[in-house]
Amino acid sequence: MTRDHGERGERHTARERVTDALYGLGWSTVKKLPEPAAARLGRSVADTVWKRRGKSVLRLESNLARVVPDAGPARLAALSQAGMRSYMRYWMESFRLPAWSAERVADAFQPKDVHHLTDGLAAGNGVILALPHLANWDLAGVWVTRALGVPFTTVAERLRPESLYDRFVAYRESLGMEVLPHTGGSAFGTLARRLRAGGLVCLVADRDLSASGVEVKFFGDTARMPAGPAMLAQQTGALLLPVTLFYDEPPVMRGRVHPPVEVPRTGTRAEKTAVMTQALADVFATGIADHPEDWHMLQRLWLADLDPDREQGSL
Repeated sequence: MTRDHGERGERHTARERVTDALYGLGWSTVKKLPEPAAARLGRSVADTVWKRRGKSVLRLESNLARVVPDAGPARLAALSQAGMRSYMRYWMESFRLPAWSAERVADAFQPKDVHHLTDGLAAGNGVILALPHLANWDLAGVWVTRALGVPFTTVAERLRPESLYDRFVAYRESLGMEVLPHTGGSAFGTLARRLRAGGLVCLVADRDLSASGVEVKFFGDTARMPAGPAMLAQQTGALLLPVTLFYDEPPVMRGRVHPPVEVPRTGTRAEKTAVMTQALADVFATGIADHPEDWHMLQRLWLADLDPDREQGSL
């Protein structure tokens, strides 16, 4: 290895250590703050990051321009600032969730049409909840485990450094979730077994830039979304339910469990998967268009925006 490669590796490792330390500080410190202080801190951090106009903020603004195509520069800037505040609200809440009581969780999330979920679980065939990156999906998950008393299985993208990934897994498991690694090839089989046993699987499903991603039309252009939810529904007979979320005034988040995405009666597995994934994308688009400031998509999504070497995505 050359000296330049070694130095770059050392810098990369140092950045990973700093990242892990910052997240560790958040989990250990923010949850101890009074709630108003945590909310103020989140807004302050969000506004500081937004004013710096870094890559993530510019990407968020570019994505929002597709969602709200008639928005001028001033509206887009206001939306991206609101988006960063929403994103930091997600983090401030998530850092504090392990310390929330069941009553606090129940007060914080008020979803509609939960009967789609409870009826599906009562039928015994398993349920898949598919969500976009709207508002706080971790809070929705904790509400399911604590307010409904239903455990579920999900997947998590491998993060660098490994210690940061371990933090996320430990955090979500402390909230009552079974967490499987996204990589390794065994997640799909485990999810299928949980569903066949009548269990619940929850997947964030609005971005997948891997070779297995399904192309969909999304806000007028082509994007890729994961095939997993549709394939699991076909293979196991589980109910596939889209979910959309949005923030109301603090401390409330609202959401809706949408009617099931049906498995088409005809077509190949790939054709059925494409139809079902497009149906998910259409529901996601409706929820995102209604509350664009709560869509935390700070990465490239549409194929037209990708670099030639392409980023790798997640469920």
